[in-house]
Amino acid sequence: MRKFLFTLLALVSFTAMAQDATVVWNKEIKDNGNGSYTLVIKADIADGWHIYDATYSMAPTTITFTTSAGIELSGELRALSTAKKVSDEFFGDYGEYEKEALYEQDIILNGEGGTVDAKIEYQACTEGSCTPPTDTEIKFEIGNTAAVAEIKAVKNVASSGNIWAMILEAIIWGLAALVTPCVFPMIPMTVSFFMKGSGSVTKGRINASLYGLFIVVLYTLPIAAIILITRLVGGGAVTADIFQWLATHWIPNILFFVVFMVFAASFFGAFEITLPSWLVNKSDANSEKGGIAGIFFMALTLVLVSFSCTGPIIGSVLIKSTAGEFWEPIITMLAFSTTFALPFTLFAFFPSVLKKLPKSGGWLNSVKVVLGFVEVALGFKFLSVADQVYHWGILDREVYLAIWIVVFTLLGFYLLGKIRFAHDSELKHLSVGRLALAIGVFSFVVYLIPGMWGAPLSKLSGYLPPQTSLDFDLTRNQGVVVEQQSSNTSGVKYGDVLHLPHGLNGFFDLAEAEAYAAKVDKPVFIDFTGHGCVNCREMEARVWSDPTVLELLKNEYVICALYTDDKMTLPESEWVTADNGKVLKSLGKVNAHYALTRFGVNAQPYYVLQGKDEKILVEPRGYNLDAQAFVEFLKKGVEEYRK
Repeated sequence: MRKFLFTLLALVSFTAMAQDATVVWNKEIKDNGNGSYTLVIKADIADGWHIYDATYSMAPTTITFTTSAGIELSGELRALSTAKKVSDEFFGDYGEYEKEALYEQDIILNGEGGTVDAKIEYQACTEGSCTPPTDTEIKFEIGNTAAVAEIKAVKNVASSGNIWAMILEAIIWGLAALVTPCVFPMIPMTVSFFMKGSGSVTKGRINASLYGLFIVVLYTLPIAAIILITRLVGGGAVTADIFQWLATHWIPNILFFVVFMVFAASFFGAFEITLPSWLVNKSDANSEKGGIAGIFFMALTLVLVSFSCTGPIIGSVLIKSTAGEFWEPIITMLAFSTTFALPFTLFAFFPSVLKKLPKSGGWLNSVKVVLGFVEVALGFKFLSVADQVYHWGILDREVYLAIWIVVFTLLGFYLLGKIRFAHDSELKHLSVGRLALAIGVFSFVVYLIPGMWGAPLSKLSGYLPPQTSLDFDLTRNQGVVVEQQSSNTSGVKYGDVLHLPHGLNGFFDLAEAEAYAAKVDKPVFIDFTGHGCVNCREMEARVWSDPTVLELLKNEYVICALYTDDKMTLPESEWVTADNGKVLKSLGKVNAHYALTRFGVNAQPYYVLQGKDEKILVEPRGYNLDAQAFVEFLKKGVEEYRK
């Protein structure tokens, strides 16, 4: 239990910072002659960070080898770096590697060639925080199929820019939850209870602080525990599979769509969604016990009572974040719950501010109705993801935009008082704030309308179906979209259902792209992408649209987009059997398996520039909206290819 709590604490503490690639694993093959080789694995560790040696009881660095026929291991794995010795009261004596860790393993080749897969499990830590336990794989190709002495890096994609955007979104949702009818009236009531019922101002502030802390724990700890348990039991691949299934499979997406519509109807006043009364009553009864336990149950009662208002908001936060790395749901929920809990503590420290809070009234129901309109708009995103992944063709871009235009137009009329719901108070006059909101909503509607005829709407690219699904794009053939590549690549594999943005021409099967690249003597631009990948659409709309980027992609590269979430079933001859024996039958699973085993990544987008003999020309890139940096990335790839 102590080890479990320690690892959980390390995981949660890590959520306070953006995850960069703290450890980069490199490989090298040394030919010793007479069929003997030495496999070299080196970890380059960022400054201030360390990984553990094999003696650490919690998260030792381990390397497990799997060989193909014709190759056998010779001797034991050798750790060549000297570990810094550490003595700890709880974990005993162990070692830490700083800067680098070097390993060697001898093998003997009995045939013409083969492969060795090295699975590396490790955890990187710095003073006071750690990354989650991580595993990655490196493949060595030996003999005739090998590019001997080639060094390749296996590295996780860093998406710090995106995580800050998600944190900001979670904070906004947390503020929205505070002004719902279920929560807002409880703020002054709860703060007043702590200030008057604790005996002293200091004790009241301490109790209010504990109350806020327990709210954060009740929202954050369950999702952290679920992620940690799935990772410890099944490894990172299992957690990734769960999130991938949640993000792309039609069952959860349709379910989320229905749930959002039901909650929206509740917000509009059709009915009230509440948890079972016995659950709330039992928690409320326990809150009367007093002490820390009583404060905890008071926080639990708030969480349960406010469910009808916060449920869909929490769903929005979590579902949005599950498309990313394992730790992102924890970070976003931590940001949401902290924002949600903070007023209960701050008002206890500054009680005079309570007098300035607006009184409860009909405006709270208006907030709830506004959130209902937003829920309707967001709900269609899930239906859109399922539509794209399974190629149903029922929610193309113009249909999606038409729905949004109608929804937000109705919201604008509601704010002006032209529409009223069952629990709304009569609007006798229009306040300045309400008018300002109406102006903002109608301005947004005006912004959406040109999208019906092909306007890119790049600021919303991550939330809309791709522009290639638009049936009547008036911008085509008017200079907005670049011309197709001069070489004819029509009739490419999967080209009837998959398309590239901005009119670019390319491939969706790597073998086909590599064959064409060899023919025209160009490097391959591999784009690991997904139908449900918000970051991919943002990159395409805001980075790929840069004229220089488009020119480089069009003239200097053969583009290959590998969709990792497409559900298209492949012919049996193209099925892939994973190391665990599972047979991968869909295009998305095969591409995702290739990304994980070849490059050690499971997040999108991920961009690889590949030259001859599968040589990686420059370090791959992930989500980054710096267009100029992407230009330099593409130019560097061309330079390396021509050397």
